[in-house]
Amino acid sequence: MTELSYQSAGVDLELYEKAMQKLPALMQRTHTPGVMELPGGFAGLFRLGAERQWKDPVLVSGTDGVGTKIKLAIMMNRFDTIGIDLVAMCVNDCLCLGATPLLFLDYIAMGKDNPVLLEQLVRGVSDGCLQAGAALLGGETAIMPDLYADGDFDMAGFCVAAADRTELVNGKERIVAGDVLIGVPSSGFHSNGFSLVRKAVFEHAGLSIDDTIKELGNTVGETLLTPTRIYSNTLATVQKAIGNQPLHGIAHITGGGLCENLQRILPDGVEAQMTRSSWTVPAVFTWLQGLGNITQAEMDRVFNMGIGMVLAVPADVAEAVRFASSTDEYQSVILGKVVASDGAGKAVLA
Repeated sequence: MTELSYQSAGVDLELYEKAMQKLPALMQRTHTPGVMELPGGFAGLFRLGAERQWKDPVLVSGTDGVGTKIKLAIMMNRFDTIGIDLVAMCVNDCLCLGATPLLFLDYIAMGKDNPVLLEQLVRGVSDGCLQAGAALLGGETAIMPDLYADGDFDMAGFCVAAADRTELVNGKERIVAGDVLIGVPSSGFHSNGFSLVRKAVFEHAGLSIDDTIKELGNTVGETLLTPTRIYSNTLATVQKAIGNQPLHGIAHITGGGLCENLQRILPDGVEAQMTRSSWTVPAVFTWLQGLGNITQAEMDRVFNMGIGMVLAVPADVAEAVRFASSTDEYQSVILGKVVASDGAGKAVLA
């Protein structure tokens, strides 16, 4: 009678252990003063008071994945940036509450043990945590051959951040008529809309990942795998520039586009008015639109169109915020303003 083992079922515990040995160093490099060392622990420990002296701390949390952008990583056989996307999608949401990222956890599911792949994925997560200022406190790797084919994988992440209660940024409570809207640039598609991207690029246009995009000066694969911007340092610089003056609202522009995401934080009785001429849409978006014959309405609804975050701020600090949120590569712009209106809060792009 045949003897069964975990390995015969598709899970090699020795190979799994080999993969796990590569991860502690990638976690250690992200550790902040709040991390309490607990070798072999079943969970991670974090001392909230080690970061700062909180008065009335509120924990802020967010979880997300990177969607079908993973397919691009698999096609390119490059896995060191997709983890940055994962951190960005979780951390950027927490930043919208005015919170400081503290720690991050990841979950990676694979069809077969692959130490090299796992190390590259976690290295990307580690890099993202360094950018975010969050400690990679732990994670989970699941080997599930019955659910994932060999070479396939999925990732999810979870961020915990914190803010004093009085520091929380709640657009619905703070945004008022007269506020100015600052657009902080994205680095490209970020991690949204890749089902449409892949269909337009590979099915409709018949391009390959190695084809060069003349107007962008880069290959298709390199262009599409550009990591999502993490805005931790940007918002910290902004807050430092304006001192005790609070931001009135922060919107992370993801699936749903500029108007839908900004509208989520608007109170009743106001309208956010933005003009298309206030920023130049990056060439990668116009390239995709022409490639797939995609309508403007669909582009606006699916993609960030070059604006990764919108900050609603008092008019007297608008220019200071615009300057502080800009870099040599990414220049922020004034998108428009908030005006009084009847009914529910509404965002308009004209």
